[in-house]
This record gives sequence, structure tokens and C-alpha cells, in this order.
Amino acid sequence: MILKAPSARHMALFILILLPSMTGYMAWEGRAVEVTVLTIDGAPEGVVYITDPHVRASNIDHVQEVIREVNRLNPSLVLIGGDFVTGEEEDFASQEVWRSLDAPAYAVLGNHDYRVGIDGRTGFERTLAVQTSTDVTAAGYDVSALNDGSVDAAFADDLTAALEENGVHVLRNDYVRIPVGDEEIVIVGVDDGWAGMADPPDVPATDTFTVYLIHEPSCRADWDADLILAGHTHGGQFLFPVVAQLNDFGVVELAGTFETNGTPTYISRGVCSASVAGVDLRFNCRPEIVLINPTEEQLRVIGGSPTPLLETGTV
Repeated sequence: MILKAPSARHMALFILILLPSMTGYMAWEGRAVEVTVLTIDGAPEGVVYITDPHVRASNIDHVQEVIREVNRLNPSLVLIGGDFVTGEEEDFASQEVWRSLDAPAYAVLGNHDYRVGIDGRTGFERTLAVQTSTDVTAAGYDVSALNDGSVDAAFADDLTAALEENGVHVLRNDYVRIPVGDEEIVIVGVDDGWAGMADPPDVPATDTFTVYLIHEPSCRADWDADLILAGHTHGGQFLFPVVAQLNDFGVVELAGTFETNGTPTYISRGVCSASVAGVDLRFNCRPEIVLINPTEEQLRVIGGSPTPLLETGTV
């Protein structure tokens, strides 16, 4: 029997049949939130981290569902890693969604919150500029060269005011020391790097567990921290096998745990995505809620929840 290669017509027909089902799957995955558990020695129990909500009309129901799931976990504290908006807003009425959070919330801003690097070309330019025009060492940290004429600081100020009104405390190059259960935690919020606004505060030496919140992982430094939390990448959003392997080997840093001079950095896949024709699409890269040192009660909630649990082990 002689097997003929498929004709161009047959291939085109196959693609036309496959494409809608693939798009449907990627749209489903874009809303299929996982809970990622991190076990970190010395960290307080029950802390939740989310990032990149990009709240807009087309995804506000999804953000509300994420908040409901966070509330079901009854966290001691919620940390949010920036990119609250798309950068195209005329007002911030949608940020009222955060009023429904049942736990104290602390956050930093992201590049969309300053309206910088929000398309492919300018994003690539910012990525390159971090490598060529900045100093991201703890001793000489300086990203001010990125604060150019495109940075909309007034937009970020207005967004910050709206977030504060709705219960989210925004740390802009500041830190707080707060109780979490029977323990304490120091949260250091570094303002957005791509906007050139990052100017890490001087933090007194302490034995208290210290978390640095930063939006872009490439703008982190070798700070005296116990944990660095970042977002921005959406985990790659379309994590095809080759890209996933590059991430696993640390060639690129898109999602998961990496080390910065012995300090673990966790890069979250975020809870929402850049949309295609108004639809959040993902592949092999589901949105996530990060849960640090879960309590027994939280583990029971996860066990009975429709939200899948992804265990990542000890950091």
C-alpha cells in the first residue's frame, strides 16, 4: 500500500476543524484557576498571593470568582502583585471589586498601572532597557532611566487612591511590619521597575520573616529577604513544551520558584491574562492563587473545592 501525503486542502480542513476546539480549550483554561501551595520555612501561615488581575468588563466576573475562592480560604493576609488595570481605563469604578476581600490586603503597582510597556513593541524595549540601562543590585539599585516621558504617574496616583478607598493598601517603595496570627511579617513593596519608579526603601535588619513584593521579576535584586514575590509574566500564558522546558531549566523565568543569591523568588502565573479579541486565552498555564503555609482548615477547604490543587513542595 502506498500512503499519500495529505494534500494542502486536507491540511487546511484539519486546521479549520482543530482551531475552534483549541481556542475553546484555551478559553476554558484561561478561567480554570488552580491553588498553588508553597511551604516556606519561617513564613506565617495562611498567606495568599495573587497578581495581574487586569480588571475589566470582560473579566470582572472571573476576578469576582477568584476573590470568592480567596475568601473561602479565609487567609490571614492577601498580597497582590500589581497590574490592576489594562492602562486603557477612563475611570476606576471596576476596582470596587476589591471591597469584597475579607482579609487585609497589601499590594504594589505594575507597569500597566503606569501605562508603560503595554504592547509588544514597548514591552520589548523595556525588557531590553532593564538589561542595558539599569542597576538591579541591592547596593546600587537604580532603574530611574526607565522613567521617561511615557510614564503616566498621575494615572498611577489616581489608581492608588481608588485602591486605598476599596481596602487595598498600596506600598510604593515602603514597608510595613504587621501581625499575622501569632507571628509577624515584614512586607516590602517596591514600586514598578518598568516605570522607573522602583526605589527600594531601607529596611532595618530583623529576624522577622520578610517578603519583597515586586512586579517584574527581572527588576529584583539581591535584597536581604526571606522571599520575593513577582508576577508580570502571566507564566508565559502559552506554555508550549519547549518554552516549559526552558523555564524548568532556568533559561527563561516565567513561572515557579527561582533563587536570587539564596533567596527564593516565586513568579506567579497571575489570575488573568492579556486578552485576544476580549477573551482570556491560556495553554498549559492556568491562572493561580498562591497559598503560603496553609492551615489544616485551608487544606480541608481545598480538598472539598472544585478548584484544583497544585502542590509545589518546600521552598
